[in-house]
Amino acid sequence: MPSLAPTQFQGEVVFLGLVPPRGGLASVPKARLVLGFSGARGEAHSGRTRASCSRVQAQHPPGTEIANVRQLTLLSEEELAETAFAMRIPRLAPEWVGASVVLRGLPDLTHLPPSSRLQGPDGVTLVVDMENQACVLPGRVIDDIHPGAGRRYKPAAQGRRGVTVWVERPGVLELGQMLRLHIPGQRAWAHLSDARG
Repeated sequence: MPSLAPTQFQGEVVFLGLVPPRGGLASVPKARLVLGFSGARGEAHSGRTRASCSRVQAQHPPGTEIANVRQLTLLSEEELAETAFAMRIPRLAPEWVGASVVLRGLPDLTHLPPSSRLQGPDGVTLVVDMENQACVLPGRVIDDIHPGAGRRYKPAAQGRRGVTVWVERPGVLELGQMLRLHIPGQRAWAHLSDARG
């Protein structure tokens, strides 16, 4: 029996973006992304390894070389709209928050189980690492478009910031493609609430 089960849930690719190296947080919209084992070609977050950051500071000293499981940032079109509403702005463009991929139609995307897979038509496969925590950095980009709104981003995006993913199988992502969700068969850990305190 396979450890990962395909589901009926799919998401349509409605945005693709690339964060240029040394180009800040904002992503540049693209019609397609060519993905290899290191992530997207020309992407600031690509690479088989990366330097550890604040996300894993309880495990590794800053700057420690670790495996790169945050090659891409995956968000939900619906959750972006909810965040914009909470911020009281008409629209939150994916590029303002450094999105790599935005999907439409996949419910509760930010809370997909870690190790879930999203697979495209050519077999390209993205593995969910974990929820991408909301931070203040996108607020600086947002303030350039909506002065004063940037400070509302972090609280509005809590639980809606999407997930970080890494490439398990190379391939190409294009606008309009459908990515099918595959989830692990493992039940939730019985001691999760105790571990979280």
